[in-house]
This record gives sequence, C-alpha cells and structure tokens, in this order.
Amino acid sequence: MKPQPSPADRGACWLLPAEHRLRYVRALTRRHFLRSTQLGLGAWALAELLAGRGSAAPLPEVEHPLAAKPPQFPARARAVIYLHMSGGPPQHDLFDWKPTLVEHHMQPCPAELLQGARFPFIKGHPNLLGTPYKFSQHGQCGAWVSELLPRMAEHVDEMAIVRSLVTDQFNHAPAELFLYTGAPRAGNASMGSWITYGLGSENQDLPGFVVLISGGTDPTGGKSLWSSGFLPSVYQGVQCRSEGEPILYVNDPRGLSRDLRRRSLDALRRLNELELETFGDPETLTRISQYELAYRMQISVPEVMDISREPAYVLEAYGAQPGAGTFANNCLLARRLVEQGVRYVQLFDWGWDCHGTGAGDDIVNHLPNKCREVDRPIAALLADLKARGLLDETLVVWGGEFGRTAMNEARGGSKFLGRDHHPHCFTIWLAGGGIRGGLSFGETDELGYFVVKDKLTIPDLQATILHLLGLDPYHLTLRYQGLDQRLIGPTDEPRVRHELLA
Repeated sequence: MKPQPSPADRGACWLLPAEHRLRYVRALTRRHFLRSTQLGLGAWALAELLAGRGSAAPLPEVEHPLAAKPPQFPARARAVIYLHMSGGPPQHDLFDWKPTLVEHHMQPCPAELLQGARFPFIKGHPNLLGTPYKFSQHGQCGAWVSELLPRMAEHVDEMAIVRSLVTDQFNHAPAELFLYTGAPRAGNASMGSWITYGLGSENQDLPGFVVLISGGTDPTGGKSLWSSGFLPSVYQGVQCRSEGEPILYVNDPRGLSRDLRRRSLDALRRLNELELETFGDPETLTRISQYELAYRMQISVPEVMDISREPAYVLEAYGAQPGAGTFANNCLLARRLVEQGVRYVQLFDWGWDCHGTGAGDDIVNHLPNKCREVDRPIAALLADLKARGLLDETLVVWGGEFGRTAMNEARGGSKFLGRDHHPHCFTIWLAGGGIRGGLSFGETDELGYFVVKDKLTIPDLQATILHLLGLDPYHLTLRYQGLDQRLIGPTDEPRVRHELLA
C-alpha cells in the first residue's frame, strides 16, 4: 500500500487507488476540514471575495431525477388517483349482488367451502350472511350497485367494475404491502414510486407522488406503502395533511429569511456535489434534489393545498370544509394536485374493517356511515375531472386490500353482523385514463365465495396500471441484490388485462 498523504494535502489523495482514496476521505475529521488549505472555510471566504459580488458562482447543471420523462410507448393516462378503503370494504354489501346468499341468510355455510379454509377470526361452523341492503341496476350498462352508494352509482358508465380480484394475503398489512409494493413484506418500492421513477413529474415545484390520509389513522401497512424501497429515495411518496401545515418541517425557522435560506442551500449544494464527485452515490443527487424541492414547495404546496380558493359550489359538491382532515377534502385536493401535474396521488381512508364485534365496526350501523363519508366526494371527483377534461387522462382506482366473507363472523358470540377477511374474491373499480367504461368484469359463485370467471390477480392489476401509463411492466426494472427488480414480481405470469381497456 502506498504511503498516506498528509491530511492537509488534498490533491495528493487523488493519486491513490480508488479503494484507498475512499478510506482516506472517510477518515477526514472536522479538524482536517478546517485546516485544509483547499477545502477550509478561510479558502472559501477568500473565493467569495475574489468572486467580486460575493455571490455563488454558477453551479454545474445536475440532472433532476424527477424531470418528466417520455413513456416507453403511447400512454392512455398521465396521472393516477388511487382511492384505498383501508380495512377491506365488504363487496357483498356494495357491488357484488348475491340474491342466493340473501335467500340462505343465517343458514349454516356449506361444509365444502370450509374444508382446509383458514380465517383470522371465524371459529367453528359459521352461518351465511346475506346483505341487508337493496341493490338496483344503474346507467346504460345496468350495473348492480347497493343503495349505500347512490351517488357513486350515477357514474357506473365511466367505470369498469371488477368483481373477480384475488390476493394470497388475508391480513391487512401484508395484503396492503402486496397490493402496493408487489411483496407482502416491507422493503420493496411502492407503485407510486415505480411510476415516478419511470415517468418523473410534470411539475418540479411539487412532489411527484403525494399521499393523503383520512379516517383517523395511517393504513395498517404504514408508511412502507409509499416507500421508495430500493429505488432512490427521491421517488418516495410525500405525505401531505389537509389540516394544519401541509408538510411538516418544510418551513424555515423563525428569523431565517428567504434570501438567507437560498444562500445556505447554495453552499450545501456545493458540499453535496463534491461528495457526489467523490463517491458517485445516487443518494447524494437525491439529497440535492430534495433540498431544492423543499425550497420550492414552501410556496407551491400551501397554494395548491388551500381548498378555500375553490368556489363555494365546488366545496358543496364534494362536501369539503377548508381546514378539516376529511376524505372529502382529500378528494378535492387530489383533483387540484393532478391538475397541477402531480403524477400519482394516493388516498388512504381507514375504517372499512367491518368485523361486527360491536356497533363501531358492523355492517348495519358502521358501514352506512363510512359509505356516506365517501359516496358524495368520490362522485364529485369523477364529475369534476370529467367537466375539466381531466378524466380521460387520469386513471381513478377504488378498492381495498382484500374482500370480506360471505359468512357472519360472530366473534365471541357477537350479535352484531360482520364479515371476516376473505382473499378469494373482492371488488374494485377503475375509471378514466383509458378504461372501458360501463364494464362489469369477472364473476363470483352464487354465494360470492370463489371467482368463477375472469380471475384477476394483484400483479395483473399492477401490470395493467403501468401499461395505461405507457410503462412496460416487464421492463420497468432496477438492478438490486443481483436481480432486476420489478413491481409485478420476478415471473412473467402477470398479464396486462386488455379486456379492461377502451
């Protein structure tokens, strides 16, 4: 090994092999930094004086990782709004009408359906649970929708209602992780991160991927649901709040002026660029971009998040109230965000885990309340997007992480009606952004227990969403741990379901 140069002699370190140079730079201490003739603060101050006006020299151009990128092939959609009903909405009470199940209400479940079956909470031999709600047909397509969703039912001709989605997870966190990251465990990149990685963002003053929460708590899968995983962290989702400060800790502390903030960021950028030149770590580029984005967001985010700027008739249509942390406010914010060029907006609304352990989580008392909270704003969102010419280019998705059982849970002998987790079939719908409206896709058996036609898997759904955005789900990859990682998983079994496309 060659002898180490003096710590003060920065230039000599570049004569060393790369691995020794890395060890040298990591070993630098604050004292070395301050004493260095080339990197010391005194030398920087002198450089500022010699620059004439004392301002920063023009910084070299650094490619912005969120810059808009062309799709891999012609896209049908440019943005996504995903409405997630966290907890798993009961399909039998909302979209999957089963008159035979109603006829056999509270009769013992057929034994063949229980053989080898596992449930999180059902014990013994359960009874079937028919819905207490009336269904009717709507729109020119004649789709069956529950009386609990009267306003949403007015838009069925824009929707593709999928009643045949399946998953292999029956607990909340793994099922949500599988849906959004392609794996039932934390650590993978989320769908919104993959999409912004592939396409960037159309507005450099706003995050490319925004998350909005309602229902009083985060989804069970937590912040891993909008994590960038192994992708550069610039692609992770940014959680915004519809009440209070939109983004925590993005504002300058008291006494720091806008000009001083700009100068401090310029100095910080120089340091980061030196580190990028030395180590080539892409996370350094992310750090530069995130500091700059935070600076721009201090003005742009409060403006776009201020729904009081909307006319009174728009607020009334959504049922939105400025300053409240509601699902209605979040739906209106979703429209404002995609209108400003945000690529992917994710709404999580907690409270759909209808087990029937009491009045607070059953399908008779609790479910109607949840439906009233979301029915009006979702209908308003679809109508608003359509009126503004945005629905054709914005893909809207509604659903949960799994379905609910056709049987009554009756946990601990509860007399309240509720349904356990069910992975074998559940309902979602998609609208806008290249979707074939007025479509009812897939069927379940007469009890709504198994899929009998056109099964759709979670990777199929992911592949179809990527395809609508002009991204090839099979070739949107990142090399990590020796594998070309993909949202849809390692095999080519997932299919783009062209039957859903217009």
